Amino acid sequence: METNELLKKVRKIEIKTRGLSHNIFAGQYHSAFKGRGMSFSEVREYQYGDDVRDIDWNVTARFNKPYVKVFEEERELTVMLIVDLSDSLDFGTVNQTKREMLTEIAATIAFAAIQNNDKIGVIFFTDKVEKFIPPKKGRRHILYIIRELLCFEPESRKTNIGVSLEFLTNALKKRCTAFLLSDFIDNNDYSNAMTIANRKHDLVAVQVYDRRLVELPSVGLLKVRDAESDEEMYIDTSSNKVKAAMRDWWRGRSDSLNTLWKKCGVDSVSVRTDQDYVKALMMLFAKRN
Repeated sequence: METNELLKKVRKIEIKTRGLSHNIFAGQYHSAFKGRGMSFSEVREYQYGDDVRDIDWNVTARFNKPYVKVFEEERELTVMLIVDLSDSLDFGTVNQTKREMLTEIAATIAFAAIQNNDKIGVIFFTDKVEKFIPPKKGRRHILYIIRELLCFEPESRKTNIGVSLEFLTNALKKRCTAFLLSDFIDNNDYSNAMTIANRKHDLVAVQVYDRRLVELPSVGLLKVRDAESDEEMYIDTSSNKVKAAMRDWWRGRSDSLNTLWKKCGVDSVSVRTDQDYVKALMMLFAKRN
């Protein structure tokens, strides 16, 4: 991608997603994603009903009367975007590919985070971790992230979600809020990695998918190719039997994913490439309040 074309795309995404974050998500994001915990603020005299575990014994000894520590919530978050860059994301049959929608969602979350004065970082993955951008603050940092979302070329074409989750667990020592952005087309078992990652961090699953995975158009005999394995085959899209098999496959995959997310305690949202991801994200934020 040429520099001028890239800058135009970065600017276009910045204008659209920053506006969405500022006008729509600011309040919802702030209340949906809490800080890491409680930090010490001050001490005051003990009052009836205070938790004795909060007594500051050093101050109490100095003044010969009980004092307790007062804590306040740490609002600053570390936000991680875990972004799937496998070849299956390059598929799209309507207005945009799954990767293009995923990029916009990631940028929207990034601008919501920066408005909340949070740090933001990225893990790009395929069947391996392709790139790690450590969490930082600032508009320049976010524009760098958007630029990488648009033009980063991964080495691999396949998918292994578990690898990215294990990296998150090991790389970030402090608790963070992590958005796992993927189409979740992965035959590997990553349930254990997801459970462990969500115990340490606050993990949220964001699935993007195309409507043609749900319903095939009737265009006769069609040659299709698996983007990650290069396997090719012909399917008869006019066959009701084939269409029913496709719907059953999608329903089974969706049920399995929802069961997995529920089992791992992970909040989730699914959005189709021809639908409004703003509405989907707002529903996700509202669900967490």
